[in-house]
Amino acid sequence: MLDKLGLSFDAYLYHPQLPEIADLANAFPGVTIILNHVGGPLGVGPYAGKQDQIFQEWKESMTAVAAPPNVVVKVGGLVMPVCGTDWRGRPMPVASGELAQATAPYYLHCIEEFGPERCMFESNFPVDKIACSCTVLWNAF
Repeated sequence: MLDKLGLSFDAYLYHPQLPEIADLANAFPGVTIILNHVGGPLGVGPYAGKQDQIFQEWKESMTAVAAPPNVVVKVGGLVMPVCGTDWRGRPMPVASGELAQATAPYYLHCIEEFGPERCMFESNFPVDKIACSCTVLWNAF
């Protein structure tokens, strides 16, 4: 029905579900799928402490998700605690440079795979306020 109505599908999910989005995009090539929060890399629960492994898995999955031309990605949303980088409770708040360094590999991979024409900026603020100020977030971007 989305295709018939000219509507898009917004998907917020976590990185283990990314292959399902690639399958969905291939099954419905006429529907634009908007992937939120760079595909939701997890860093809590069974994924905690495995950031390098998760990044590689996420990267491979995002490359597959980028293959169908009807998928676009929102670039942002990585400072949520669920991503495994809990910036709260530190003696000093996170600075823009540190935040940029931590998130850049994800954002750059999205831009490389999807191309700038299929990436859109998202600040995820005020939700991201749990981790940093709006100024720190914007400067990091």
